[in-house]
Amino acid sequence: MAGAEGRHDWWHIFRVWKMALRIAGVGRCRSSGCTIGSFVTDIADVSSIAGMKRSDPGWRVSFLIQLGFSRNQRSCQKIIENISYKGGKEVQRFRSAELDIVQDADRLDALGAIGIARTFNYGGHRNREIYNPGIKPDLNMDKEAYYKSSAPTLNHFYEKLLLLKDRMNTETGAEWLSDDTISC
Repeated sequence: MAGAEGRHDWWHIFRVWKMALRIAGVGRCRSSGCTIGSFVTDIADVSSIAGMKRSDPGWRVSFLIQLGFSRNQRSCQKIIENISYKGGKEVQRFRSAELDIVQDADRLDALGAIGIARTFNYGGHRNREIYNPGIKPDLNMDKEAYYKSSAPTLNHFYEKLLLLKDRMNTETGAEWLSDDTISC
């Protein structure tokens, strides 16, 4: 993730990893699966990694092989494919304990002060308006519309962040939404 914009920098990965381990400690997951899932979770959000284009079929497996992952460790490919938020209409088609935990950890990092900072960092990175009352939030976007959106930064709160509380996978993640102690 070297050179990634601040929303997906090393410290985001670190926070997701630490939170996933905390959730896993309370939950139902192998910590190695959560660790691997946390470290590779956002590679799907970067357009080019190690010379591979996201549009190439099999790039995820090629990337994991390049990193030296074994066949068993490459099961985290399903985490990579399914973790990202894809708009309000998208239904999650794959479930696993590791995905549930890492996804909750990633969602928790999208909330609170860090989440607000990450949101405005990304809006600035993409040169988006902060606010435009003429562009209303779209709560029913499909995956394609979500990824192509150039809506003002504040719309992101309505289109995603404020919806996350109802999309938590684990009891622990849901409980921590109202807890002051979720900092890493």
